Amino acid sequence: MVVIRLQRGGANKRPFYHLVVADSRRAASGKFLERVGFYDPKAPEGREALRVDMERVKHWTGQGAQLSGTAARLVKQFAKKAA
Repeated sequence: MVVIRLQRGGANKRPFYHLVVADSRRAASGKFLERVGFYDPKAPEGREALRVDMERVKHWTGQGAQLSGTAARLVKQFAKKAA
């Protein structure tokens, strides 16, 4: 099954997450199919903390991809902010 989930990056105590489309059987930090956004929870004021390519997310969900819980929350938050 294909899932849209977060992949952690960044340094110690300075997390940065990529929103990726990946096979659910792969490791969370492993190979992915496509990067569709990012989330920086520690972004300073005035800097972009969340970006999601909604067109690609809709494409992948149309192909049967499932959103993880946190990814679904972030996508919903981005859609509300963009509208």
